Amino acid sequence: MYAVVVSGGKQHRVSSGDLLRVEKLEGDVGSTITLDQVLLIGGDNFKLGTPRVAGASVSAEIVRQAKAKKILVFHRKRRKRFRKLRGHRQPYTQLKITGITV
Repeated sequence: MYAVVVSGGKQHRVSSGDLLRVEKLEGDVGSTITLDQVLLIGGDNFKLGTPRVAGASVSAEIVRQAKAKKILVFHRKRRKRFRKLRGHRQPYTQLKITGITV
């Protein structure tokens, strides 16, 4: 069985036991959270939400709270001697999906 959930404005296809990397969520490592914006349940009993499946939820355990690799943002304007270099590290939460309930 699998589900399509919304977290951080993005849609993710998950099944039990998957590791998922989403936008930063509040919580400590080892705590359990519930994702209740389920758009679709797939498998033997297929359910499609309009827009969400009523009563469905996905439970997950927080495995890690960290920052992604640094990306460099470089701006320049030609012939003006303008250069600006900035770095950015996006925080994320890594989840382990423990179960899907309908």
